[in-house]
Formats: sequence, C-alpha cells, structure tokens
Amino acid sequence: MNDQPNIKQGTPVGGDTYHIEATESLVDRTLRTLKHDDLFAVFDQSGNINGGHSGPDGIYFADTRFLSHFHLQLGGAEPLQLGSVVLDDNGAMVVDVTNADLHRGNGRVWLKRDSIHLSRFKFLKSTTAYERLRLRSFGPIGCQVPLEIQFDADFADLFEVRGDRRPRRGTREVAVTGPSSVEYRYHGLDGIERRTRLEFDPAPAELTEHGAIWALDFDEESEQTLLVTAHCVLDGGDLSLEPIARAFRSRSIDRRAYLRERVKVATDNPLFDAVIARAWSDLDMLVTRTPTGPYPYAGIPWYSTIFGRDGIITALEMLWCAPYLAKGVLRTLASLQADRIDPEADAQPGKIIHEMRGGEMANLGEVPFGRYYGSVDATPLFVLLAARYFERTNDIETIRDIWSNIAAALAWIDNYGDLDGDGFVEYARMAETGLGNQGWKDSADSIFHADGRLAEGPIALVEVQGYVFAAKREGARLAAALGDDQTAERLAKEAEVLRCRFEEAFWDEEMGMYVLALDGAKRPCRVRASNAGHCLFAKIASPERARQVADQLTGNCFFSGWGIRTVATGEARYNPMAYHNGSVWPHDNALIAMGFARYGFMDEAKMVMQGLYDSATYDELRRLPELFCGFPRRRRQGPVSYPVACSPQAWAAAAPFALIGALIGCQIHAETDLVRLVDPVLPNFVANLLLKGLSAGDSKMDIRLSRLDQDVTAAVTHKRGQGMVQIIK
Repeated sequence: MNDQPNIKQGTPVGGDTYHIEATESLVDRTLRTLKHDDLFAVFDQSGNINGGHSGPDGIYFADTRFLSHFHLQLGGAEPLQLGSVVLDDNGAMVVDVTNADLHRGNGRVWLKRDSIHLSRFKFLKSTTAYERLRLRSFGPIGCQVPLEIQFDADFADLFEVRGDRRPRRGTREVAVTGPSSVEYRYHGLDGIERRTRLEFDPAPAELTEHGAIWALDFDEESEQTLLVTAHCVLDGGDLSLEPIARAFRSRSIDRRAYLRERVKVATDNPLFDAVIARAWSDLDMLVTRTPTGPYPYAGIPWYSTIFGRDGIITALEMLWCAPYLAKGVLRTLASLQADRIDPEADAQPGKIIHEMRGGEMANLGEVPFGRYYGSVDATPLFVLLAARYFERTNDIETIRDIWSNIAAALAWIDNYGDLDGDGFVEYARMAETGLGNQGWKDSADSIFHADGRLAEGPIALVEVQGYVFAAKREGARLAAALGDDQTAERLAKEAEVLRCRFEEAFWDEEMGMYVLALDGAKRPCRVRASNAGHCLFAKIASPERARQVADQLTGNCFFSGWGIRTVATGEARYNPMAYHNGSVWPHDNALIAMGFARYGFMDEAKMVMQGLYDSATYDELRRLPELFCGFPRRRRQGPVSYPVACSPQAWAAAAPFALIGALIGCQIHAETDLVRLVDPVLPNFVANLLLKGLSAGDSKMDIRLSRLDQDVTAAVTHKRGQGMVQIIK
C-alpha cells in the first residue's frame, strides 16, 4: 500500500530544519546542569542564571523557561569563586565563594576579601528548584553586609531560546505576594497559564518584583542560612512546597530504586571507573519517570524530552547491563505510536514518535513537535529493540502486551515506509514545516551527492535498510515465540530478499563502501559516511564487504584519533566543525563498534573504545558530550569541543556501556540462564573488569574478567541461581 497523501516528492531536502542558533559558544562558559523528571536547570559555574537571547541558562519545565535570571551579589559586589562542582551522582550542585575586597566611596577597603564564606547548595525535585545558602564570617565585621539576589522570568519557549523569533507572545504579570514571596504569571497564547513562585526564608529586608536584599549581621550571628525556592506551576497546579530536607531525601530514594536493577562495573583503572560513574550518573539524571516506565530523555539543554530514536538507541546500548530501560522505552513508545495519518505531524498508522514537546510554540503549531513522527528509523528500531529485549530477558508478557504495536510497526514499514514500492524504506516530509532529513543525521545538508549537491527525495538511507532487515529477521523470532509461525516465516523471507537487494543497490565497488543513500531518482549518493558502519550493527553486510567497511572507518580519512568521523575527509561537504558532516558522535561510534564485534573485528572495536575513553579523560567531569569536532588528534591536546553540544546526552552517556558489552562479546540467553562471552577482549587501559549483578534469566552472577597480554579469562566470583558462563573463542 502506497497511498501517501501530501508527500512532497522530487524536491531537495535542505532548508530550515530547526537549526540551533549560536551567537555564543557554550565552550566559552562552564555551565552546570541539573535535572529531575521534567524539570531541568542550566547554571553558570557560580550558580547564577544569566539567561537571555545569547544563552541557555535558566530553569525549565515543560519546554518553557520559568526562571531566566537569578544573580547573587555579596556586599554589593561579585563574590570570588572558590569552587564549583556537581555531585558525583548529579544530585546537586555545590558552589563555594567568598567576598571580594569591598570598598567604600572613599576607596578604602571596609571588608577584606576572604572574610565571609558562602556555600550554595542547589538541587531539583519534581517541579521545584531548591537552594540553600550558608554563610559564615571568620572575624568581626562591624557593620551589616548586604546579600542581594536579582531575578526574572521570561517564560521563553525552548525554541525561542534556541533562536526562533515569534511575532506575538502572551502577556506577563509579576507581583510581590507577601513579605517573602514573588510570583510571575504568563498567560500564554495557547490558553495555558504558567507561574513561577519564588519564596525566601527568612524574609528579606527588602523585596521587589525583581530583587531581594538581606542585611546580614555577622557580629550578632557568625553563621546564617537562607533558603530560596523557585516553584514552577502549570494551569492551576499544586503550589504546596515540600520541605527542603525531605525533598532531597526523597529524590535520593528515587535514584536508589534503579541501582538494584543494573550491573555494576568496576575495573583496575580509577580513571575509567570515573568515566563509568559519570555515565551512570548522567543516565540516572536523564531517565524520567513516566506512567509507562522509565524513559531516558535525550539531552540537556535542547532535548530534555522524549525522542523515539534516542531512547531506543540508548536502551540498545544499555541492554546487557540495564534491561529495565528497554522495557520502559518499549512501553512508552507503544503508548505514543501513531494510529492515523496527520501530514502536519508526519504521522501514519504504526509509526513511532520522533519527538514530543509541551511548550507554547508546540501547542500552537508554531513548531510541529507537539507529537511529531518525522523519523524514518525509529519504527524499525522499535521492533529491533523489542526482539533484543526479549532475548535478553525472556519477558514474554511484555512482548504479548505490545505485540499489536510491533505488528503495526512492521505494517508501517511495508505500507507507508516504502514510498515507491521498490523494497526500500524512504522518507519525505508530508508538510513544509516538517524535518527535511529524517534519519539520525537530520541537518539540512547532511545527505548529499559526491559533488556536494543536496539529495532530492524521497531518500533511502543506507543504515535504515539495515535496521529494517534486522527488524524483520529478529521480528520473525518474536512471532515464532508467540506461536505465529506463518508470520515468522514471512518476515524471515522478506529479510533475506531485502539483504540481497540491498547488496546490489547500495554497494559501490569503486568506493569500496556502501553509499550514503539513494535519492528520489534512485541515484546513489556516492559519499563515504559513518552511516555504512551501522550496516555492521544490523548485520546486513556480507562478511567480505563488512571487512572493507571496517578498514575504511578505522583509516585516517575517518578515524580522527578520538573516534570515527560522520563523513570522511575529502568528501565535498566535509567540515570537522559541522554537526553531521565531519564531527565525531560517541553513540555513532558505539553502534559501529558493536557492529565490528558482531563480525569479529575486535581490534577495530578496541580502537574506537580507546579513542572515546581518551576523549572523556579530557573532560572536566569525565563526560562524553553529544559530539565533538572531527579535527585530527594532536599530541598533549584534548578533542576540540562542538560549540552547542548537549552535555549530558543520553546515547553518548550510554556509549561506554555499549563498548564494554561489545568488547567482551556479551550475549545473554535468559531462557537458559546462560551468559556467553564470545571472543572477549579488554581494552589496553584495563587489565581486570568486574561485573556485579549480571542477570541471566532467574540467575544473577558476579563475573571477573582478567587479561594477560591479549588473553582474557573469566571467573564467576558469586552466583545466585543455576546460571552459567561460557567463553567462546
């Protein structure tokens, strides 16, 4: 069935695709991020918020900035920073400052620097941002010291913060509502009232609509504590406030609930352990409780919401060590699956959501992302995740519950995904407001020909055919597990037909590589791109051609020293600073490395892991960002940062776990309580790896892997149940 209403065919897919405007590099400023459920915050390293048209600073809820300015001064001057950290578990931000030398009008110093210590402790819970200010003087002062906080709330939609301009906005009101509270109200054009309520304890000496001042007498009391809360409320929401101690305690309890369900990873390399710990903390922060289970929001600041593709890939990367994520992702995406044709949302029955937004601009249709389905790959990846989740857990009940969604996704592939009936899945937006490119590389200029011309649609991406092949082949196993042998046989045959046609249409002998895509006229985009590596992840590539792809991806044209570039040097649109045309993405590298391991290319997989590990060690927080630039590695220098990268980003945080699972060849067969380690290797920077609490069916095991030269052995150090471990070489 190919009844595609309103499809825009035969046109370039460039143009405005919701580019993130950059007038200021985030690299210039050390930003700190916190998140809890649908609330997130971006602070500068002093704990202030200096949001505006040039920066993402602020406290955000439901894709709206509820606090855009929050700036502290001590004694009428900027305090001197002593330290600024986010706790190891991302649970809070702690800033230590002291007073600067404070002068009177005659120029004389009336308070020497370092006389007062101020500690700022900030965290988020549910819909409230909490801050505790503790001040202590270290000697007599002789007069009161003013502490001043200036604040404001612009209620900017996240897309406005990203650079969109709007002809009209709603109306804003602000009022001092008591001796210790100020409230901002925004009456949106979407009919929703958004409110920010600021409360102060103790009440300040002076309180205006945009500022609070306390006159602190340290001679009377050398230690003083102030509490500030910013409460974000949508349309009649609850204004009651949870006490700060209880809020922080309950927030910590929420996090601990996940600790029991995942594998703990420890090595003999403390630096790598720090990278792993930060990755876990980032994922804990990004994972959001939804009515259908935990879901990893994509990233902060631009993508703190449900993204179908990002959630699926994060779950695939984490499947061996945290299968509960996959369950939450599957159930959530099943509940959001499209059930009708909606051109403005690029929706068709069975399609998996791309992005979900709750801000004013999305509600009004100024951007199409309220519930937007413009993703060509999320639907086959949904089926693939379901199949691999079942193999990992043997959770047949979840598969039964979502089987109708899996079947609808498979039907979408055949009925809507193949626009021209040639057997390949293509994309073309249904409305001009939709995304022009709908693969993971969705920049306007990311799909092009060898001479640099943008491809015309509908476009069949190389990696998407791999995803469809894997979805059908592994979907056949799901159908068989449910007793539907007829569907299983049909899907298996369709997968094999696709594999043969794929090799014929996408391989380019002269390039020694799979082409990037086929355009609307079935002309190949003869561009060397990392997309081809995903074909190894999906295992659609023949072994001989997989070898050639791996050799190219780890050669100098692709491998920067830090990782595999999205586009090879020498290609027409190669630019190491471009979002998708020469940069390095950790998740892209992780999927490719998983593919290397599936074909037994373990040296290549180790090479990728070494590069990404080295890059993380140069980050202040030992964190892998969304992406970094693809410039060649230089001695004694870290990777070049990308100016507006999200950090943290879920599928980047998950990359180290994907790489560990790939290197040790971890295959878990829950039905038989069996863990297979196929051709396991360890990276050169790790000699011992301990996995604690690895589940296989009804069993849990602690497994220690040790490397002597390049030989890896495994020992079960603790076991509950009848589980077994096999090493296959």
